Amino acid sequence: MAACPGALRRAGNEEFRRGQYGPAAELYSRALAQLEAAGDASAEERSVLLANRAACYLKDGACSLCVADCTSALELVPFGIKPLLRRAAAYEALERYSLAYVDYKTALQVDCSVQAAHDGVNRMTKALLEKDGVNWRQKLPPIPTVPISAQTRWSIPSAQAPGANTPPATAPQGERDETAAGMERARMLKEEGNEFVKKGNHKKAVEKYSESLKLNKECATYTNRALCYLTLKQYKEAAQDCTEALKLDPKNVKALYRRAQALKELKDYKSSIADIKSLLKTEPKNTAALRLLQELNRA
Repeated sequence: MAACPGALRRAGNEEFRRGQYGPAAELYSRALAQLEAAGDASAEERSVLLANRAACYLKDGACSLCVADCTSALELVPFGIKPLLRRAAAYEALERYSLAYVDYKTALQVDCSVQAAHDGVNRMTKALLEKDGVNWRQKLPPIPTVPISAQTRWSIPSAQAPGANTPPATAPQGERDETAAGMERARMLKEEGNEFVKKGNHKKAVEKYSESLKLNKECATYTNRALCYLTLKQYKEAAQDCTEALKLDPKNVKALYRRAQALKELKDYKSSIADIKSLLKTEPKNTAALRLLQELNRA
């Protein structure tokens, strides 16, 4: 006899707690498929399952899939705190800082006590200031206004667990603390790596980035480590890191450019040219890429 959606969800929760994120995502997918086939799934049930699966994708570094599931969950139940926070974290990992900022700010409208959202806003403010300068706020997408009904909804304890759209205060303590601590530690290690790069100590930076990636597979960390590998003339490792980054964000310009650089040094000119052409579809006037393409055509 096939397991019912509720049993599949509970089994998925157990796999998630054990760190088995792939099997957990599969169980949530089966539960979703059963609910949709039956045609009687409530929006809340589907939103919970999508948010749960998004958490699995985020843990495994599949940030684009996480964004998609969170967006679907929020279409079903607008202003769910967990989908907002998970989508924000995924956008941050994809270096889409303005969208991450909007989600973190929206989450704070829902529940102003969520520390992860406050921390996220602070990080994104710093990142956007560095990226876009003092007028960074003018480039932001609109931040939605959260209705009072959504702000008060989360004050009622929910029986749904562990991926229900409940505030972090009612989420499983172990999962919340472990995830938040791991993400924060990964961020700190990445920043330590960045500092070593500024000092020209690329070997030490590689160590820090490697430690960070064990905790959180983030696109920017892969491309940062790839830059170090290029400097250290470890071209195969640089290309591999860029490939991992492109699994998370297929159009990432830094990953495409740095992999093209690595492949050029490995004398794989055809693949290098393919990467540069892919990059130029996104940024046709990228001068560094155009220069590298000229060098490759002469090789």
